[in-house]
Amino acid sequence: MKYIISVLLLVTFALGQAGTPPAASSQSTPVEQENVRKAKALLDQMIQALGGQAYLTIQDISQEGRTYSFHLGIPNSAGLLFWRFYKFPDKDRIELTKKRDVIYVQNGSKGYEITYKGTRAQEAKELDDYLRRRDYALDWVLRHWLHEPGVALFYEGLTVAAEKNAEQVTIMNARNQGVTLFIDVNTHLPVKKTFSWRDPTDKQRNVEDEVYDNYRPVQGIMTPFSVTRFYNGDMSNQRFLNAVSYNQGLSDSIFEASVSPNRPKK
Repeated sequence: MKYIISVLLLVTFALGQAGTPPAASSQSTPVEQENVRKAKALLDQMIQALGGQAYLTIQDISQEGRTYSFHLGIPNSAGLLFWRFYKFPDKDRIELTKKRDVIYVQNGSKGYEITYKGTRAQEAKELDDYLRRRDYALDWVLRHWLHEPGVALFYEGLTVAAEKNAEQVTIMNARNQGVTLFIDVNTHLPVKKTFSWRDPTDKQRNVEDEVYDNYRPVQGIMTPFSVTRFYNGDMSNQRFLNAVSYNQGLSDSIFEASVSPNRPKK
């Protein structure tokens, strides 16, 4: 009888062990480790090419140039002069036209349009588009995403981007947001950035690209004097810079605005 009970206990233990899956290994494979190491090395090399610590500690940027807008890849304006003032991480002001009489201000999550009619809240779609681009901006990705917990790096090999031989690296944060950078194999500078997002209304996936060109050194920082944006493959905006300066100590007051209609004089 004791023999039968012992056999039953052994069978029960064996069945229990068979029904328990083995614990998954938390260790990444050597191939995965090498992939991450190469991606990180390329990003470090790119940051150094951009200016290293000088780039990573930019506090504000002042720009002058001309901007062109496109609809479905076709130009819909003759181009506008612009002056842009940006203060890291979330203050932006752009002044348009020769008279600088059309102004857009973004401060935190709020946006304003200032014209001769007064100051009004920026249209929701325009503000959403701007905030999305800011969330995926190159400086924000390199200065913030890379230090977040849960960030993942992927080296994706050699390719061609903006007619240049490049190496492709994708950065994925813990919020499942991803940015892919294309890094020039010769200069180690970024030549293209791309990201995708899903429209909450129609659930369609959209792809936005930025192409950087005509780099010049300014105050120890390699600066693209030409930036072209694409939306789902069509050119949407192009900016050419005439002048750039960094860390001029921009006052917070130039980014302050509040809704105030301009009442006509009697």
